[in-house]
Amino acid sequence: MADAADVILRLEGVSRDFALGGGWLRPARKLRAVREATLDVPTGQITGVVGESGCGKSTLARLAVRLLTPSAGRVLFDGDDLATLAPAALRRRRAQMQIVFQDPYSSIDPRYRIRDALDEPFVVQGVKLSAAERAERVHGLLAMVGLDRAYAEAYPHHLSGGQKQRVGVARALALDPRLVVLDEPTASLDVSIQAQIVALLEALRARLSLTYLFISHDLGLVRYICDRIVVMYLGSIVEVLPTPTTTPGHPYTRALLDSAFPPDPARRRAIQRATGDIPSAIDPPPGCAYAARCPLADALCRAERPRLPTGERHPVACHHRLA
Repeated sequence: MADAADVILRLEGVSRDFALGGGWLRPARKLRAVREATLDVPTGQITGVVGESGCGKSTLARLAVRLLTPSAGRVLFDGDDLATLAPAALRRRRAQMQIVFQDPYSSIDPRYRIRDALDEPFVVQGVKLSAAERAERVHGLLAMVGLDRAYAEAYPHHLSGGQKQRVGVARALALDPRLVVLDEPTASLDVSIQAQIVALLEALRARLSLTYLFISHDLGLVRYICDRIVVMYLGSIVEVLPTPTTTPGHPYTRALLDSAFPPDPARRRAIQRATGDIPSAIDPPPGCAYAARCPLADALCRAERPRLPTGERHPVACHHRLA
């Protein structure tokens, strides 16, 4: 783990379960979306979280800002356990940590004008502003994300997907947060618009000295924008790459890297595909969750679940570490 003074967010053994209702002759079941996740988010850095769809990334994002409460473990922001804070104290803390959601089309109330959506954080936090001050703040937020002040009077259906996501970013920055969780902020956008949003996020991070927790399924994008990379598989953190260029130590991370082809045909290479099915999160196997798809798996892997070691710069949860 990093030094506590350099960590803005820390997850300690965090798990999150969802109850699945039963039916006639069928018992209720439990889905474990996140399993014993331990993670430090260093101040001032961009920490990426990557993995296939359904691996628990979005659940982890919501746990980080306490939109979800952990079933087990602790989430610490600046050393404070968010689960122990009184409602008023938690509301104040939430001004310092914000989230940008994946779908810009559903993250803004369609009945709100854009000025109302950008004014909402001040209302929730009880910030007293005159009408002139509110207008000035809204126009400043629009300018910050590259939108004309005329958009303040528009409704969400008047905006494109990229413009809506800019509004989502502006709303997240309204209260001058220190930590911003970005839950696949470019996934639903065209490629050209994705590049614009990524460039905007980089510029805002440098300008405002922000810390990002960047969630994505795109390892290429994560390697481009992030300082360090957390790899998840079936709810568990299986590797933490201290730099984007660190050689992977887990076979799953290696498979993710191999799945991204360079655009130059001369640089194409033979890859070893991951075969087999992803296990069920409702009834996971007793050993390593990746064993059924891993070419290195043996009897130990199928019987004993590897743990992510603590205190290492490059931790890997694998019995047969590659590097």
